[in-house]
Amino acid sequence: MSKSDAFLQAGKAAVLQNIHGTMQFLQRFPPFNHMENTHLAFLVEQCQLRFYGPGESIIRPADGPVEHFYIVKQGRVVGERTHVGRQEAETTFEITAGECFPLAALLGERATRTEHRAAEDTFCLQLNKPAFIKLFALSDEFRDFALRGVSSLLDKVNQQVQQKAVETLGTQYSLNTRLGELAMRHPVTCLPGTALREAVRLMHEQQVGSIVIVDERKAPLGIFTLRDLRQVVADGTQDFAQAIDQHMTPGPFYLTPDHSAFDAAIAMTERHIAHVCLVKDQRLCGVVSERDLFSLQRVDLVHLARTIRHAPRLESLINLRGEIGQLVERMLAHGASSTQITHIITLLNDHTVCRVIELVLAEKGDPGVPFTWLCFGSEGRREQTLHTDQDNGILFEAADAVQAAEIRQRLLPIAQLINTHLAACGFTLCKGNIMAGNPDLCLSRAEWARRFAAFIREATPENLLASSIYFDLRAVWGDDSGCQQLRRGILEQVADNRLFQRMMADNALRHRPPVGRFREFVLERKGSEKATLDLKVQGLTPFVDGARLLALAHGVEANNTLERLRHLVTQGVIEPLDGAAYEEAYHFIQQTRMQQHQLQTRENRPYSNRVDPDSLNQLDRRILREALRQAQRLQSSLALRYQL
Repeated sequence: MSKSDAFLQAGKAAVLQNIHGTMQFLQRFPPFNHMENTHLAFLVEQCQLRFYGPGESIIRPADGPVEHFYIVKQGRVVGERTHVGRQEAETTFEITAGECFPLAALLGERATRTEHRAAEDTFCLQLNKPAFIKLFALSDEFRDFALRGVSSLLDKVNQQVQQKAVETLGTQYSLNTRLGELAMRHPVTCLPGTALREAVRLMHEQQVGSIVIVDERKAPLGIFTLRDLRQVVADGTQDFAQAIDQHMTPGPFYLTPDHSAFDAAIAMTERHIAHVCLVKDQRLCGVVSERDLFSLQRVDLVHLARTIRHAPRLESLINLRGEIGQLVERMLAHGASSTQITHIITLLNDHTVCRVIELVLAEKGDPGVPFTWLCFGSEGRREQTLHTDQDNGILFEAADAVQAAEIRQRLLPIAQLINTHLAACGFTLCKGNIMAGNPDLCLSRAEWARRFAAFIREATPENLLASSIYFDLRAVWGDDSGCQQLRRGILEQVADNRLFQRMMADNALRHRPPVGRFREFVLERKGSEKATLDLKVQGLTPFVDGARLLALAHGVEANNTLERLRHLVTQGVIEPLDGAAYEEAYHFIQQTRMQQHQLQTRENRPYSNRVDPDSLNQLDRRILREALRQAQRLQSSLALRYQL
């Protein structure tokens, strides 16, 4: 072999080794780790390796439409954006090894809106636009990632969790199953004039717990269940020739076949029903029962809720807390979302609170004064996890201060006993005494209104902190009308007070997401413990505070953080893409927090919201970092909006 041939062979070997090494590097990161080898090899072969020194610009808005796709191989890239009226550029995100940019601008055939600059010595794989377009056409995995970015990564996480559930639990069903796949194909029906005896005979023959009364066009008019039959017998009805419409429950609740099993479970739990009709094009097409839902994941949510509501004594409720924990454990194992789980925990907690109040009133006697049990904070937002403390109060009507004081003295012993019983059921006593048994939180509607008005009028640090708790209020037990009036008053006053909004915005910037310019995560160390970050305070709170402020400022009545974000998008306050990114980020942080709690329960450790990023896998670390950056972006938008 000649020297030139040997040199050529050595060169080819070096190229192949370089391609192989780059492929191995990329296969550590999504979406490249899911791509076919031939597609990944094409990507690597078409790439060029570029070096950028600290502070060097890679792409910027002035460059015009983007012509290249970049993957960071080593180093760190920051995105900087300069706002009108500001001299300093704001760092909006950081990109590290295995991450890529700028997908949105490249797909939109436009210039990037953010300057991408090397934060340190950085090597990037650079792919030209024609090769990007070809790869986009070749690889389904790459195309899905390019079109949906982090949301597709979240899908991968959920798919992995659900796949693990399938392997562990041997079932393909979940509460995300379409109701159309669960419902009976031919529901048992009859016309409104059908005799009661005939309707019951049909139910018996078909071995069903309900019959739906329909009109000639198959539109549901009512439903008759075994519970209704028991009532007929209890009432001593002798004439079973009476028409069924005399005994049916009119206007039955219904969903569409495209709704999920989770939607049906929530409806049954909230409405105290055991059957949900399915309606498509105004025609009955199925019925889903509590038994149908029980076949999914062995999760009997409706039965557990009913057991809580009818618990005969406090000890029964205390024992049922363990069943709630087991239910949540099973749902997490089946890949249920954090939103589904917090919704269910809140529902079951509400049932527990209501039953405790009823048991206390049965024990102490009716005080003779109607009152409403209020909840605040995460309970008010319906965002509770299993580890929750009490934030509650009492609302009542009074003609004047004298009558309010007299009513308060009658209600306080009851409120204090309710607080004690709730603590026995696992609702930790509030260290700050934000509980109904506190005389300052057992108030008439006029007293609550004056207190809230003072928060807004005198925006001291103490009042701002209080508003972040009390302004997320809702009624759990009792008449809701007084609570609604208070909330409307808050919305009206905050919308008219720009100074208070600005101070709320400043308060919302207190808890900075733990992502810094010069390191991946900014961690805190306590004593000899390993440095960690707080998922609740540093991760969720920026979204909660930001959504609350914008919701109050724009008259949004929703309390839940995700519902607030969606309303703000609808009103044009938040851009749709930003709203979707905030929602996905919030969801992932909450999911990670719940998984931490689940692990702590299994290992018999106390609950903590702190997490060591090193304990997460590569994909979860990456999404957590991106989620925290979205919290930074929301805070930056508040700072810009209120000139802070």
